[in-house]
This record gives sequence, C-alpha cells and structure tokens, in this order.
Amino acid sequence: MSRHFPALLFLIPLFAAISMPVVCLKHRGWSRPIALGALSAMVGVSILNLSNIIENGEIRYAFSGWASPIGIEWVADVLASLILVALSLLGLLALIFAGPTAPKDLGGRIVHFYTLILLLISSLTGIVFAGDLFNLFVFLEVAALASYALVGVSGGKALFAAFRYLILGTLGASLYLLGVSYFYAASGTLNMADIAERLPHLLTSKAVVGGLLFMFIGLGIKMALVPFHAWLPDAYSYAPESVSPILASLVTKVALLGWVRIIYWVIGAKVIMNEIPILLLVGVFGSLAAVIGAVLALTQTNLKRMFAYGGISHIGIILIGISQGNATGFVGGVFYLLNDAVMQAALFFLAGMAICHYGVRTVEDFGRVGRQAPWLTGSLVIISLGMIGLPPTGGFFGKWYIILGALEAKNYLAVGAILLSTLLTLAYFVKLFDRIFRDNSSSSDALNHEPPLQFKWCLGLTSAAIMLLGLFSDPIVSLLLTQALPPGL
Repeated sequence: MSRHFPALLFLIPLFAAISMPVVCLKHRGWSRPIALGALSAMVGVSILNLSNIIENGEIRYAFSGWASPIGIEWVADVLASLILVALSLLGLLALIFAGPTAPKDLGGRIVHFYTLILLLISSLTGIVFAGDLFNLFVFLEVAALASYALVGVSGGKALFAAFRYLILGTLGASLYLLGVSYFYAASGTLNMADIAERLPHLLTSKAVVGGLLFMFIGLGIKMALVPFHAWLPDAYSYAPESVSPILASLVTKVALLGWVRIIYWVIGAKVIMNEIPILLLVGVFGSLAAVIGAVLALTQTNLKRMFAYGGISHIGIILIGISQGNATGFVGGVFYLLNDAVMQAALFFLAGMAICHYGVRTVEDFGRVGRQAPWLTGSLVIISLGMIGLPPTGGFFGKWYIILGALEAKNYLAVGAILLSTLLTLAYFVKLFDRIFRDNSSSSDALNHEPPLQFKWCLGLTSAAIMLLGLFSDPIVSLLLTQALPPGL
C-alpha cells in the first residue's frame, strides 16, 4: 500500500475536483467540506509517505505498468516528499482561511473556487513528483490554468491581472516546451533519469545548451524571477484575499523546485559545476532578484504589493543558495524555500485579514489597525523576524546556510547581495512598524469586533511554524544533508 502513496497524493485532490461540480450541483454548501476533507486526507497521506520514504528509500512509481523510459514515471524521494508535506499543510490552511472571505470575494462562484483550488493542488503535486520533462510541462500548464482562473474569478481589475498573467505564463510555457523539444532532439528521450545517463555524450551539442537556456527563461517566468516578474505583483494584489495566500506560498516555489530538478538531477552536479556554467547565470539572476525585489518592496504603499515584491526578493535568495554548487548552499536554499513558503502564506493571511476585516489596504492605514490589534502586531513581529532573517526563526538558519555555502564557494558577491537584501527587507518592515507606533487615530467599528476564528488560527499557526522551523532546523537540515542531496554534490 505504501508504494501507492505518491499516486494517492495526486488522486485525492484530483478526484475531489472532478466530482465536485456534479456532487455540488444542487448543494453548493457541500463544496467546502469536500475540499477540506480531501486536503485533510492529503496531509495525512503526505506525512505517511515522508515517513515511508525516510525509512525505506525513494519510490519510482510507474503508471499502468509501463516502465521508464517508455512509461510515465514519478520519483518520490525525500526532497519531493518533504515539499509535499508543506504543500498539503499550507493548502489546507489556505482553504480554512478562505472560509469567511470566499463568499464575499466570489459571490456565487464558490463551487468553481474550490474545484480550481483542488485542481491546482493536484497539479502542483504532479510537478513535484514528475520524472520526465514533458509531464512536468503538462502539470505546469494545468497549475497555470487554475491559477489564471483563480486570480480573475472576482472580476474587475483582477481580470486584467489574470490576462497579463496568462500572456506571460503562456510565453514561459512555450519557451519551456521549446527547450524540452531541443533536449528530445538531442537525446531521443524525455525521462529525466534516461537523459541524465545519455547527457555525458551530448555536452558538445548546441541543442542541449540552447534547450537549457530556453527552459531557464520559461521557468524563470513561472517563478517570477527578475526581470521576468512583471505578472506577479498585479496578480497577487488584485486576486481575491481567499486566493492570494495559496498562490504566494506554493505556485512560484514549486516552479523553482522544477528548475532545481532539471539542473541537478537531469544535467548533473558535475556538469553544471565544470562543463556548462549555468550555475553562474542562476547566481547572477538570483542576486539581482534578491536586491531589486527588496528595493521595489520598499517603494510600495499597497500592502499586498509590498509583500508580493518581498516574495520576489526571496525567490532570488533561494536561487543564490541553489547556485553555489556545494551541499551547504543547496541545503540552505531548499530549507529557505520551505521557510519562505510558510512566511509568504503568513504575510498574505495577515494582509487578507487587514483587508477583509478592517478594510485596510495601504501601509499608511495599516498603522491604525496594528496599534489597536496587538495580536496582529505580534504576528507581524514574528513574520518580520523570519523575513529579515533573525534568530530563532527558520529564516535565519536558511540564510545562515546559504551564506556559509557562498563563503565556501568564495562567492562574496552573493554574500553581499544577501546582506543588502536583508537590510532592505528590514527597511520596509521598519516602514510598517513606524506607521503602527506613530498612528494615534481612534479605533474603527471593525476594531471593536473580533475577527473570525479561522483568521486567527491560520495566522497563528503559520507564525508558530516560522519559529518552529528555526527551533527544529537541525533535524530538518540533517535530513536534507543525508537523504535529499542530488547525485554528485
């Protein structure tokens, strides 16, 4: 039974998404319990799957009995399984948070909303487990289509943001697929493990180098890497408050994980460190993203746009870690990816609460809320500590290992980029706290009423997770070092 856990993790949300429009045709109220039940089951299976993988090793799951490279293969290793635990937990929290906000945001489109969320979660699961380049493309596109619809579901300005997201996302998908076709022309296969075996004889092929560059640009758009990030701020800002947390915490992170799979498990650590200088390119783009994203966040007045640009900066920090070409930097990058997924969810839970319950959308107005809702300010303190990278949060330990990896690689430019982005992150959170402690306005009616319990639970749990990831960083990092490193690193 445990061998089928990867397939179950995909099929649980997919089956719920497919059946929901029929089951909820006359009873729309059933859609939320079905979605929550599906993701609760997914959380349980993901934890069992991770435990099984740690104990018994990776699972290579072949669908329909067709072995690779002919059949479709999924790879469930420690890295994928750990990401799936975070994905399912954050997806469940996002659905819980959406309870009070979705009816207001979406009107009569509740069934559509929950169907699309479940479809998004199942496709992200497919991306994490995908063992061949073409199926990675398929799941990327299913996730993208669900994301476009979720961004635009509330209408108004969100439709324009969704259309822009669609145009740039389609361009990214086309470039990625072009890169895959180059790899197939050179190697005659799409299976990642099969390509990795044939690649040493193909390093002089221009198709391989060209394909790798096309895939980098395509996935760079998907992960909102500077300068391919133009779609993200509007998409996150205008998306319904019930949608933004799941997009910010999961979609770009899973696309980044797909890129990590390609360069380390397909191309290979030895090749990218010695033959093809793709890590240098990734590191330069990561450094630019870390600094530029933080600068743009500092200039924002809209709360969600500030947090969106902060997320772009942290994508760059993760890529800096991944690009160092050593185990320390790689593990730091992956650990920071897990932390950033939690921090982005917490930030957009906080922004959604400020908007939905208090009617506050700008940094200027946030001071009125923060000072008179001390529990909200307390959560912001914890989140800001994680985003800046101060102990004892997980953000500190993620940045610490990334910096150690950069020092080990003697990449002082990367160290400088991390430190500069950290100072800029400190600056835009100081901007927020400055408004909180300077504001002396009287309380509004909303402040006299307690927010829904779901809001407090989601924000409280993600804030606690930021601290717990720091307190338990040692066993997580040890697990990554011993069982999640790519071959040859």
